[in-house]
Amino acid sequence: MSTILVIGAGGVSSVAVHKMAMNKDIFTDIHLASRTKTKCDAIAASVKQRTGIDIATYEIDAEEVPAMVNLIRRINPKLVVNLALPYQDLPIMDACLEAGVDYLDTANYEPKEEAKFEYKWQWAYHDRFRENGLMALLGSGFDPGVTSAFAMWLKKHKLKTIRTLDILDCNGGDHGQAFATNFNPEINIREVTAPARHWENGDWVETPAMSVRHEFNFEDVGPRNMYLMYHEELESLARFVPEMERARFWMTFGDEYIKHLTVLQNVGMTRIDPVMYEGKAIVPLQFLKAVLPEPSSLGSTTKGKTNIGDIATGDALDGTGEKTFYIYNICDHEEAYRETGNQAVSYTTGVPAMIGAAMMLTGKWQGKGVFNMEQFDPDPYMEMLNTQGLPWQVKELPGPLPF
Repeated sequence: MSTILVIGAGGVSSVAVHKMAMNKDIFTDIHLASRTKTKCDAIAASVKQRTGIDIATYEIDAEEVPAMVNLIRRINPKLVVNLALPYQDLPIMDACLEAGVDYLDTANYEPKEEAKFEYKWQWAYHDRFRENGLMALLGSGFDPGVTSAFAMWLKKHKLKTIRTLDILDCNGGDHGQAFATNFNPEINIREVTAPARHWENGDWVETPAMSVRHEFNFEDVGPRNMYLMYHEELESLARFVPEMERARFWMTFGDEYIKHLTVLQNVGMTRIDPVMYEGKAIVPLQFLKAVLPEPSSLGSTTKGKTNIGDIATGDALDGTGEKTFYIYNICDHEEAYRETGNQAVSYTTGVPAMIGAAMMLTGKWQGKGVFNMEQFDPDPYMEMLNTQGLPWQVKELPGPLPF
């Protein structure tokens, strides 16, 4: 019997809770809380209609630690799954420590006042979780998350070492909107407009945001422009794959997205510092989020597929010299919507969140302290990807990316 508490009520949370209800042998008692209880209630109604499972819902401000502690103690879950905003990670971890419960999230901490995300703040919690006999699993989404499991599976089964790694994230979906983001607009735009960084020869190399672009032909999607970005799994991969000489992250964006984002930046709408308007302080990016389409509303209109994976080059395990492997998943927006009522961007993060939780609840992944995906055996996680809607494939390439 495993009671679980999920925090957050966006598209990712909706997918995760639906998939938890579809695995009732692992998740026997599911609770859902967020700042807006009506969003929780809508997810619970969809889960009930699709699976027949009842979900208990609550209103909570995840940044109010005493309230979070009270809720956790009231529910007494075995695990808290944080699917709220990245800048709420630390308060939720604090609440888990005080209440004595394990923790999982899908994205690392990011301060509200600065578009900078790195693991140092959460890694600093390791000793406290260890001393309290608790486990925290960081970054069990797709990227971060599955992309790290992909890399470690290749290192276990195909490559003795990983010399270079490229993570490629392509969303080939079309939602019919002039401009919209497929996950939380505030987080998406903060991420995209931050300077790009990649790991090379033992150090970080920084370039201006969206300044490095290359075309890649993605299976089932076609040729797309992809841009060099920073993503947090680069930091954990650089730590846990120490022989790696270079690691990069690429994400695709269409010309219309780039055009609209450029205009919004130029007029100051992506600013994260408060400005005064009619005697009140408002954050332009938060206002923009309020007027953009809600990502969870895009599911019914989004068509096309995502293609996300790793290209890794290194010494082959079989001793045949240097080899390159491409391991990836293709997810269909319409199929994801039929199953959970959410588009594939939410699906590809929500399903891995559920699988990470399953790893912890079943004891397949165990530990005391704060852990990243790279520290555990990828095989049981990868097996569940295949059975839970995110099947993967791997093929050998003639060589690494030519750029």
